[in-house]
Parts: sequence; structure tokens; C-alpha cells
Amino acid sequence: MRRTRVVIMGAAGRDFHNFNVVYRDDPGSEVVAFTAAQIPGIAGRRYPPELAGPLYPDGIPIVEEAELPRLVRETGANRVVFAYSDVSHLDVMHRASVALAAGADFALLGPERTMLRVAVPVIAVCATRTGCGKSQVTRWLAARLRARGLRVGVVRHPMPYGDLARQAVQRFARFEDLDAAACTIEEREEYEPHIARGTTVYAGVDYARVLALAAGEQDLLLWDGGNNDFPFVRPDLLVTLADALRPGQEATHHPGETVLRMADIVVVAKANAAPEADVRRVAEAVRTLNPRAAVLRGASVVRLDDPAAVRGRRVLVVEDGPTLTHGGMPHGAGYAAARAAGAAEIVDPRASAAPEIAAVFAAWPHLGPVLPAMGYDAAQRRGLEETIARSAAEVVVSATPADLARLLRPARPLVRVRYEFEEMDEPGLGAAVDAFLARKGLG
Repeated sequence: MRRTRVVIMGAAGRDFHNFNVVYRDDPGSEVVAFTAAQIPGIAGRRYPPELAGPLYPDGIPIVEEAELPRLVRETGANRVVFAYSDVSHLDVMHRASVALAAGADFALLGPERTMLRVAVPVIAVCATRTGCGKSQVTRWLAARLRARGLRVGVVRHPMPYGDLARQAVQRFARFEDLDAAACTIEEREEYEPHIARGTTVYAGVDYARVLALAAGEQDLLLWDGGNNDFPFVRPDLLVTLADALRPGQEATHHPGETVLRMADIVVVAKANAAPEADVRRVAEAVRTLNPRAAVLRGASVVRLDDPAAVRGRRVLVVEDGPTLTHGGMPHGAGYAAARAAGAAEIVDPRASAAPEIAAVFAAWPHLGPVLPAMGYDAAQRRGLEETIARSAAEVVVSATPADLARLLRPARPLVRVRYEFEEMDEPGLGAAVDAFLARKGLG
């Protein structure tokens, strides 16, 4: 029987997961390549044979997405599977058109085929767009659940930017674990805040093994989603965030609309920072798309460690990278905090951008006068450090959840921004989670 030849379009996350759970052991399919987008430095590698399994003794090549038409023609691929997130519906269909024009089918794999099951309860936190505040809500939930005496672990959407075989299963309980794994800034942004609060984080590439490890150590798992993807594990309770600062985007991006329609609870996030009319607009859109979901408001409370150090100064603002890039935000919490603290000037980092950072601004022209905390590799980290050193700023306001002072020599005094979730409704998310625990016999 001729095997169906498949190309998986991805960004070093869902693409690998879809392969592992659907194609790895399927004798009727042959994955001839992965394509890479969104994340620099992924293309040119191979998905290693240790993870690819016995049907792929040489592993699987990973190539630039721009090579898709050539790949389909030269490999005779029958099917192209789209497998990454926070892409507009329009752009997904443009990619479908490329695949169809090359002669292949175009496919999306859904939750039924790709969600794994575990023996402990799972609460998943997802979002309609990158940067809605998923990790804030996950941290808040973890603290609440631990206060109930439960052992709680966070399973994080994958971020495998290094040696894929070594990253197959990862467990982070201490900051030293991050150092040992040579985590990127992007990974540290997601892992550090959980670890700082005493929560163990699990991640990796092979999520059947990741979830088995996590479920064996914990009473309950929290899925901390990446971008706007749906979970790799079947949740017993799905909480989806919709951003009050981005009204009208509840159903514009894939697969954010999917997780909104799937949700048991939808939190209209950052409702404290948005006009009331926008909060209502988002809530109304949510109720139209998912009438069965409970709709609640949530606040994102932003605090500077030392507002006096910012007042009257020239400030360079460093923001969370993915929130700005594929999240589509021109700026984030750091910019708002610096303005609120009375900064004399927000220094535009373009004027001092090192080549690696200048390339980021060129690729994402919507960015405002803020510096995305790009650090996918050593060159980008050096570029970030150089951009700060060459700037006219007196102070750096850092709104990345990672502690830049541990990773860089910022050459300027650094003031961190913290942001945390708070409830705005009564009963709110906490009451809904308490009811869920009672149903599961964990109350």
C-alpha cells in the first residue's frame, strides 16, 4: 500500500505533537518534512530519529515554510497539515491556497485526534490571542489550588528551541533546572514565575511521556497554553481568555476561535484597563459564539517594583516578546506602567537597535517604541544587551516575566514590572473552580 506523503507546517510545537500522536507509528503515512515559521533558528535542523521512531531512522528534515511549494512537488506530498497557532483565518487560507496550488490536500487536525488523556483532573487555560494573560490566571489558580492542600503541577505548551532529543521530557522545579537546560528568554518568561511560587513546570516534545510524569507526581494538572492553541491534553475544565484590549478579535485568529467555542468559562481579561464599552462588546461576542459558557471579567493588575526610579527619567521599555510579535500588540504592560509612573520620555529602541533586533522590527512593523525581549539564541541575547547599552535611556523598565538581570548585563538600572490576575465578579472564577473541585471529589 502506498503511504500518504505528508508535510506538517509548524513552529516547533503543535507540529511535533501532531506527528507524535497521529503519524509517528502510522504505517499508512510518511511525514516527509516539517516546515518552520514564527520562531527563528528552527529550520535547517532535523526532528531526531530518537523521537521520530522506527519508521524514520534518519529523522525528518525541518525546512523554511517558504519552501512548501518545492517540497510538495519534489516529494510528491499528498497532504499538507497546518499545525501552528495565532494566525489569522485569512492567512491560514492563504497557506491553504499555496498547498492546493502545489497539488496537495490541506488539513487541520482537531482535538479528538490530538488530545491525550491522563488519570488526574486537568484545568486548561487558553486564549483567543497570544498575550491575553494565560499565565497570570494559571499562577492564580495554582496558588488557590495549593491553598486547598492539592499537589498541583503546570504543564506548559512546548517551547523546544534547543536539542530536541534532550528536551523530550522536561521538569523544572528550581531556577537551577532552567540553567541546566540552557533555557531561552522565551522559555524563562513562561517558567520562572511559576517556579518562583513553588509550582513545578513540565514541558518538552513528547507529551505522552511529559503528561505521564506530571500526572504521576500531582493531584491535578494545569495546562498553561501557548499562543491561542487548544490543549494537548483533554481538559475537565477549559478556561479561555478573551482580551478586552483587543475587541473584535474573538473570532479572527486560528485556533483562538476554536478554544473560545470549546470553553466552559470565558474570562474577559484586562477588563480593568479597557473602556467599559469594549468590555461589553467582547462579552457580547463571546455569548454569541458560545452561549453555554460562563462569562466573567478579570483584571490584570500592573505594578512597578520602584515607581520613583522611573518618574522623570528617560526610559527604555522591554516587553514580553511573543505578546508583541505574533500577538500583534504594539506595546504591553511595561509601556503602560512607565507612562503611569511619570516617565519623562519613552526611548525608541530602533535608534540603538543591534542588527539582530533591527531584524525583529523589520519583520514586525506594527511594534511601538518598545523593545521585545527576543532571546531565542545567544546572538539575539547579545543584540538585546547591545541595544540597551547603546540607547539614550537612563532606566530600563522590564515587563518580561523573566528576570533579565540574571540573564543579561543591562548597563542601566532595571525596574521590573509585575502583573497579576484579580477577580472582578462575585461569584467569579474562584467560585467556578471550587464547584469543579467539588464535582471531582477534591473539594
